[in-house]
Amino acid sequence: MSDAFLSHMRDTLAGIEAEGLMKTERLITSPQGTRVGVDGRELINLCANNYLGLADHPALVEAATEAMRDHGYGMASVRFICGTQDLHRELEQRLAAFLGTQDSILFAACFDANGALFEPLLGPEDAVISDALNHASIIDGIRLCKAKRYRYANSDMADLEAQLKAARADGARHIMIATDGVFSMDGYLAKLPEIRALADQYDALLMVDDCHATGFMGPKGEGTPAHCGVSADLLTGTLGKALGGALGGYIAGPQPVIDLLRQRARPYLFSNALPPAVVAAGLKALDLVEQGDDLRAQLFENSRYWRDGLTEIGFDLLEGEHPIIPVMLYDARKAQAMAQRLYELGVYVSGFFFPVVPKGRARIRTQMNAALTRADLDEALAAFDRAGRDTGVLT
Repeated sequence: MSDAFLSHMRDTLAGIEAEGLMKTERLITSPQGTRVGVDGRELINLCANNYLGLADHPALVEAATEAMRDHGYGMASVRFICGTQDLHRELEQRLAAFLGTQDSILFAACFDANGALFEPLLGPEDAVISDALNHASIIDGIRLCKAKRYRYANSDMADLEAQLKAARADGARHIMIATDGVFSMDGYLAKLPEIRALADQYDALLMVDDCHATGFMGPKGEGTPAHCGVSADLLTGTLGKALGGALGGYIAGPQPVIDLLRQRARPYLFSNALPPAVVAAGLKALDLVEQGDDLRAQLFENSRYWRDGLTEIGFDLLEGEHPIIPVMLYDARKAQAMAQRLYELGVYVSGFFFPVVPKGRARIRTQMNAALTRADLDEALAAFDRAGRDTGVLT
């Protein structure tokens, strides 16, 4: 590799560092949970997507262990060659039944699911209309397809309707609206009733990425469409958050769509099948979710208590009903300083800043977990109070 190229890489990294935008990683030496081991210390963990606290649940560990004994460690193949086991189809059918769709198809991650969705289904004659704050995986998936692309301002229904009119005026054969169910940087829910109404009015399909909702939003944890009392034509989601926290994604929808994706979705066709242990744990996670009204109630009680506590201390929060509760700091260096001070005080959080969020919108994104105790939350609130004053965030 040339010295000139490596020098360019170093200069780019130096620029990221100079702007206070360098992201770092800490080594966790324990299972993922409400408290994690880092650098020989135990920290309260407030920044995982482990909404229902299932990532270290004994039943999932046991299911994964048994699956390795019965079904082996890995598939060493893509699905259509020799990589599909009975467990894979069982999980796909369970997910479809849980979500109220005809079928589903598994991927290595939801990033792959979103990357796979658009290109097989939409051609140059079609149009896709995407919310401006959609997840990067939706953006990248849309880039891979040949459909005409339109974008509407985040949750702006007037702009969405304008883009629908434009797509129709441009002669689109089929139109798909793509949106996150929950915009994960802010914890805001998409306006799915209004979006569904506009989709019906303009004969458009509605695709919802429900990664930050499946398992705990809506009746029985069926997600944001169920929470809002509407249906989505296509759902994408993950096993890597509330449903156990490992890896794996899916697309759920009508049978002909799923059948075509099995034939044409490149991340499905050219990626190894999910390991049996992950699939078996996913099945067990669905068991716990379907019986998990108590977990969901505790999650939202923790969210209410945490939000009220931070507000009383004096932090600037984004409003919302979701267990994602962003503490707004606006400055990247301040977010990193606050996260570092909290780490010193025994609380594990991460500063979020550009390019993860827009410049000038830096924050610490806290996330609630059903397994957090009141004592955990009180200890963390005391740490936030002290860190805020030590860093000058609070006066």
